[in-house]
Amino acid sequence: MTKAYYLPAEWHHQRCLQLTWPHAATDWAPYLNDITETMLQLADAVSRQESMIIVTADADATRNLLAARLSPKQMEQVTLYECPTNDTWARDHGGITLLPTDGEGQPLILDYRFNGWGEKFPSQLDNAITPRLHQAGVFNGYDMKDCEDFVLEGGSIESDGKGTLFTTAPCLLAPHRNQPMDEGEIEERLKADMGVQRVVWLHYGMLIGDDTDGHIDTLVRTAPNDTLLYVAPNEKDAEGDDDAKLQYNELKLMEEELQTLRNDAGKPFRLLPLPCPDAICYDGERLPATYANFVIVNGAVIVPQYGQERNDRTAMQQIQLAFPDRKMVGIDANTVIRQHGSLHCLTMQYPL
Repeated sequence: MTKAYYLPAEWHHQRCLQLTWPHAATDWAPYLNDITETMLQLADAVSRQESMIIVTADADATRNLLAARLSPKQMEQVTLYECPTNDTWARDHGGITLLPTDGEGQPLILDYRFNGWGEKFPSQLDNAITPRLHQAGVFNGYDMKDCEDFVLEGGSIESDGKGTLFTTAPCLLAPHRNQPMDEGEIEERLKADMGVQRVVWLHYGMLIGDDTDGHIDTLVRTAPNDTLLYVAPNEKDAEGDDDAKLQYNELKLMEEELQTLRNDAGKPFRLLPLPCPDAICYDGERLPATYANFVIVNGAVIVPQYGQERNDRTAMQQIQLAFPDRKMVGIDANTVIRQHGSLHCLTMQYPL
């Protein structure tokens, strides 16, 4: 008899959370000190709540940085694993963890192929991280399934923990991922792999500067009690240049699409809009800043902040409504988005 598993929601209790540390041979080189400071703030916030796995190209150097910032008690929460890496986006190269439906036995890690968001960027080293961690016993006995025949990034899916998975058609149907599979075939694969009964496809929503083809974790996030937090259109973009107007229109259409969705009981989802940050640019390029890219850990939610007082505050308040039993922790994400991601993109949770 085949054992049954399900894909938990991110707010399910976590054993640990993974970070992959930046280094000088990555695209972070021009502002390595800045991104290292952000990573230290993130490690500090996470290690106050739960254990961490930190993948790094130089374990001794990373340990010294952490030890200078974290308390001895926090350092006890950290497991360092040294191996070569291409980049830092653990959300997309990390394993996706299923839990046994009957509550008996070990969790199961699905190791999908990470190919640099459709072969846009080098990814061979990062694609090898999850099996290396498993082989080294870092996952503490979790089982692992090889899913290398299918390309999937963790940032492209959201689970409500009750059998519904949310994703975006522009991402999963983008070139150089799983062609020639169509939407129906991909949906059947997701259902078979993850034990979900329903896949909700969103067809609208985009952020200027995004290079993931529209990851759901930059646009819409699930929360308890059939709640969806989503990026609302920014009225300033409606009066902006052509790209800004396109973003505004896409987010408006996404909002309308969300309003038509129904949960398993046939009722509308509880929709909580998040502000879309005012334009943030670097080297003349608008960056895909988003508050939807928050990180859920045991007892807390870590929320990107962009130095926009009103928007930052509103985002924290809205996310607090969705997670009233967790404290809100803000971390400046302006350095992270220079490489077109935010805080959630840097992390991957391993539930227990």
